[in-house]
Amino acid sequence: MDRMSATDAGFYFAESEKTPMHVGSVAVFEGPAPSYGDVVRLLVSKLPRVPRYRQRVRPVPLHLGRPLWVDDEHFQVLYHVRHTAVPAPGGAEQLRNLAGRVLGQRLDLAKPLWEAWLVEGLEQGRWALISKVHHCMVDGVAGTDLMQMIFDTEPVAAPPEVADWRPRPEPSTAAVLAGTVQETVVRPARRLASPSGLGLVAQAPRALLRTGSAVTAGLLPALARQLATPVARGLNGPLGPHRRWSWTETSLDAVKQVRAGLGGTVNDVVLTAITRGFRDLLDSRGELADGLVVRSMVPVSVRREHEHDTLNNQVSAVFVDLPVAEPDPIARLASVRRQMDEHKRLLDALDARSIVAMGDFVAPTLLALGTRAAVRAGQPFSQAVTTNVPGPRVPLYVAGRRLCALYPYVPVAAGLRVSIGIFSYLRAMTFGINADFDAFPDVEVLADGICAGMQELVELASDPSR
Repeated sequence: MDRMSATDAGFYFAESEKTPMHVGSVAVFEGPAPSYGDVVRLLVSKLPRVPRYRQRVRPVPLHLGRPLWVDDEHFQVLYHVRHTAVPAPGGAEQLRNLAGRVLGQRLDLAKPLWEAWLVEGLEQGRWALISKVHHCMVDGVAGTDLMQMIFDTEPVAAPPEVADWRPRPEPSTAAVLAGTVQETVVRPARRLASPSGLGLVAQAPRALLRTGSAVTAGLLPALARQLATPVARGLNGPLGPHRRWSWTETSLDAVKQVRAGLGGTVNDVVLTAITRGFRDLLDSRGELADGLVVRSMVPVSVRREHEHDTLNNQVSAVFVDLPVAEPDPIARLASVRRQMDEHKRLLDALDARSIVAMGDFVAPTLLALGTRAAVRAGQPFSQAVTTNVPGPRVPLYVAGRRLCALYPYVPVAAGLRVSIGIFSYLRAMTFGINADFDAFPDVEVLADGICAGMQELVELASDPSR
């Protein structure tokens, strides 16, 4: 049976009426737009390579086990592929408004968890493809691989061939329950009793000692510093049912110029530019104060190179204090860089992959209840999610039309009312900003501030008198 991992199940259980848990994107292409039928046939031809797209989630009774993936015997691609258009003049504002409404709507949990919207009417004869995929199905890095499967890497692709598909029979309730017992009780016990399991037990004291030393030496002091730091709590709060979505963009050349001139990694530079965005936002609201930070959760992939064709989530996270009260951009970069370096050392010491894998031994019922409770209760510890996904460095095409730009969409949940997805494609880097509609009427201030933050870093990096 194809059972969800603990991480994937956590994303599935986090879904609620006001908390859609899908990731997404808006891809803009050169014109003219293909016909709706051509898009449908193209996607159908790619489905054999991504079987999850014809599977739905089957929960286990009473959440005694993690949910299963089963073939949808009533799968209908026309339900998942939609067709619409933007009003004139078809500029960025019209596309953002449409995408905000589409991406803010929940997926139907009784069907395969994805949608694709063909959007016509863009200026300059362009068109767009809005895509949505539930987070329980794919994380950001796997999503990049999935995009490369669906899109073509050549402008002239072979005509799509639609293969016959027959759904596999769905397992009976008795088989599901028997498999659940096998998965949650028998298999872990056998694994523990195996030579490799016994070896793991023998090494456990040493591993615990190493982990304990790392926690004592690094994690606890870092956590204590974060708890003592004032955060911008006005960014936290309950979520409504609607979303505002915006974007801004820069170039990878600009990011690399800053990295070469001022130091740090691409992530360090990007987070520093985002810090300026939040600084401008809080300043415009009259909420900027000395010593204030915006704490962002930064997902970190723990996927190995040979695992890039798998569609389950393999991700951990760190928390970075964005120094919004610091007026000096170079000092802001130094602060972000110091924190990210510290997190890298701690993740190496703690073995993030092992921490993620430990979730497989959490009782599924407790996982369901705990995830839902955490999402509904919210949390004041962090104020944002910021995730950077490197995309392909080669041009992509759909139906012979070249992809011009791609803007990412990351969900918000658990009292976090704003998220920022960063995506790089060819020599461009885009920032997709998703925010609660009621809490962020000024989302454009954040977007403009990120752009201004990159510009000031580029100017400083190129200033010979610095």
